[in-house]
Order: sequence, then C-alpha cells, then structure tokens
Amino acid sequence: MALAALETEYVGKRGRLFRLAFWTGLLTVLTLGIYRFWMKTRLRRFYWSSVRPGGQPLEYVGEPLEKLLGFLIAVVFLAFYIGIVNLLLMFASFSLLNTNVAAYAISFVGVLPIVFYARFRARRYILARTRWRGVRFGMDQGAWGYAWRALWHWTVTILTLGLLWPRMTFWLEKYRTDLTYFGSQKFVQRGQWKMLFRPMLPLWAGVIIILIGATVSYLENETVGIPIIVLGALVALIGAVHYNVYSFRLLTNTKTLGDVSFVSKPRSKKVFWIYVSGYFLIIFLSILFAILVLAVFFAVSFAMLPDFADKDFIDLLDNNEGGMFLSSLLPLVLYFFVFVIWSALRQIFLVLPLARHYAETLQIINADKLPVIGQRARDEFEEAEGFADALDLGAAL
Repeated sequence: MALAALETEYVGKRGRLFRLAFWTGLLTVLTLGIYRFWMKTRLRRFYWSSVRPGGQPLEYVGEPLEKLLGFLIAVVFLAFYIGIVNLLLMFASFSLLNTNVAAYAISFVGVLPIVFYARFRARRYILARTRWRGVRFGMDQGAWGYAWRALWHWTVTILTLGLLWPRMTFWLEKYRTDLTYFGSQKFVQRGQWKMLFRPMLPLWAGVIIILIGATVSYLENETVGIPIIVLGALVALIGAVHYNVYSFRLLTNTKTLGDVSFVSKPRSKKVFWIYVSGYFLIIFLSILFAILVLAVFFAVSFAMLPDFADKDFIDLLDNNEGGMFLSSLLPLVLYFFVFVIWSALRQIFLVLPLARHYAETLQIINADKLPVIGQRARDEFEEAEGFADALDLGAAL
C-alpha cells in the first residue's frame, strides 16, 4: 500500500522580495536600527508564506513589538554583565596577576553559555510563532540544558581536533529536536551520530591537504606549498558545504513525528553553486550600484556647487568647503547604500534560492496521520529572541 506523501512547493518571487528587503533595509537605516524588528517580521512572513507543504503555506505570527521589548530586556541584562562582571574581573586580574589577559579570557568563556542559551531561545520563539494548517509548533524549555551540552560537546570537539564534530552535530540536534512539537505531537530524532562521519570526509581531506601544503611551504618551497594550500582550502570549502547539506539531509530523514516521517533530498552541488553564483552576483551588482551612486552624488554636488566644475577630484578634497562636504558625506552615503543593497541582494540571490531548494526537495510521508494531531497552547514567550538580537547572532529569519 502506497504511503500518503505531501510535496512541498515554494512560491516566493525575487522581485517582490527585493522590494521588501530594500525598503525595509532603508527604513532600518533611517530609524537608526529600530525598524529592523519590523523588517525581520515582514521578511519572515514572506518566507514562511512561500513554503507550502501540500499546497498549504506556513504562517509566521510573531509581532515586531515582542522582538523590540525582548531586545530591551536582553540589553539591560547584558549591560549589567558587561559593566559589572567585567569590571570585577578586570580588577581581580590586575590585582592578582598584574595583567588584563586573564580577565578577557574568563569574560569570553563566561559569555559562551549565554550565546548558546540565546540561540536555543531564538529557535524556541520562532517555532512558537509558526503555524501550519492552523496548528502551532512549539518547544519545551531547556535553554540552559542546551547551553551546558553545547559547551561540553564543543570542548570535546576541540580536544579531538575536530574529529568528533559529527558527534556534536548529532547530539545537539537530537536535544533540540526531542524538545520540539507540532501541536500535541512530539518530534523524535532517530539515527546514530556515526552516520555523519562519511559526509565529513571531504572536509577532513581538505584540512589534510592544507596541512601538507603548509608543511611543504615551511620545510621545502613556498612556490610549491602555496598552491597546495589553495587547493586544500577549496576542497575544505566544498567539503564544508557538502557536510552541511548531507548532515541536514540525514538528520531530517531520521526525524519522526509520531507515524509521520520525512524525506529530504537537497544536493550539495546545487547548494555550492547557489553560494558561488550568489556571492558573485551580490559583489558585482553591489559594486555596480556603488559606482552609480558615486556618479549621481558627484553630479548633484557639481550642480549645487558650480565652482567645483573646473577643479579635479584632488582639488575638491583640498578645498575647505568642498573637502568637508565630500569627505564627510560621501563615505557615509556609500556605506549605508552598500549595506542596504548588499542585504537586499543577499536575500534574492542567496537566501531565497537556498530556501527554495531545501523546500522543494522535502516530502512528508504518512501525511494522512496529520489530522489526528491536536492543537498546542500558545507560548507567551515575553522576551522573544532578545538575547540573540542583542548578541548579534542573527537568529536566522
């Protein structure tokens, strides 16, 4: 008997996304960053509504004020940590060791649990504000448990020089998945961490090639060693993309939601090409737009100050009035313009193609079991993803 399967569609369009990302980015700059909470909300609603398993869109119901208030709460906490705790650490370090190195080291280690805590809380908030077919996603509490587990796994991974990276990937994802719900039904991460070893091999091969190149460069000949290092870096980069894609694929294929399972088939070659072509177009078009802005800026400047027309560029910068005008305003305009354009181009040439590829290669198996899943109570979540925003962790979309 054939199992009921739902295909996933992706309907987001680049033109609409570019307009949305550009204007919300511009408003974010003009409001000195305050509008970014509204920008993030509107972008999420676009992406969520574009992903349609079985033809029915996901919904994002988060509110910008939640994010703003959560950010302010996190800033107060972090201000206390940075202002008070770091001051005490600095005083103790100078008093006992006559140096500030220990204070910086302890402060860095001390902030790591907060970083992991913030990432977990951000994921929980996003799930709590996501619906499909009217049913809420959700996540149990466990942020501090995740933070300490992440610290332990990172320590083991570093001590083994990265050899146990697959182990860290699996167990941290299992911890998060096993606390995740769709309505009343709990997700379960099955499989074993050893299944992630094979996808890691290309990355390890790249690292080994880099080490060989560095050894040759140091002991024998830099002319021979440097090309080997470059080759190793390229192999490692391809390997990193391959690992990210296939670890996601294997972990998704071993997740279950009661009797419901999933089949994910993203391709590492496709994802690598999206990164290469995407960043090429982003850089090329950003430079092109920056040149156009420069041309417009100088045209307007010359029109406003006609006596500049007979002077060359160096004379303009040496001129007191013109130099102050150009040297202060031009870098500022260029910086914010490139920031807004880069962000908008990144959405249409990188984030959107990746979202489309991962969505369109996903199937939901045994989908006829979904209607029996009940609703989940709303998670109020007062601080939203404030810590992730305050620590500038991105918190994804």
